[in-house]
Amino acid sequence: MITAVDTNALLDILIPDSQHALASKGRLDEANISGGIIICEAVYAELASQFQYQKALDSFLSETGIRLVSAGRDALYRAGLAWRGYAKMKANMLQCQGCGSKMGILHCNKCGAAISVRQHIISDFIIGAHALGHADRLLTRDRGYYKTYFKDLALFNTT
Repeated sequence: MITAVDTNALLDILIPDSQHALASKGRLDEANISGGIIICEAVYAELASQFQYQKALDSFLSETGIRLVSAGRDALYRAGLAWRGYAKMKANMLQCQGCGSKMGILHCNKCGAAISVRQHIISDFIIGAHALGHADRLLTRDRGYYKTYFKDLALFNTT
């Protein structure tokens, strides 16, 4: 069983004192034993922020058995379609990362202006579409989001 990994699960083990470090490490070990771990280009790019040198990042991936697998055109197109649906929805609501519940627009208590919160970026959609096309499941903490935009994607939760 191939497991794609969202950046948050890897950052859990790279950032010192992360509250999710033990759970994520355990899930990553399970995934490695049960068939292997892959990441897409977006995860690689997001991980780069934690390494001073590319060689160090590549060594980390090699030592942990994590393979970089190109998303490809089909996954990128699927990500774009999901992004389009999200962009239409986000103008009117916010969404909880944990459970996926949607909330109405927030307004400033002082002036009443609508408060805009950018919750997801295109890389989140690339990660989901990549996992759907190249893996059997996705290891992530963002269950609600992926359940909403990638209904057929099996999730392997870190918590």
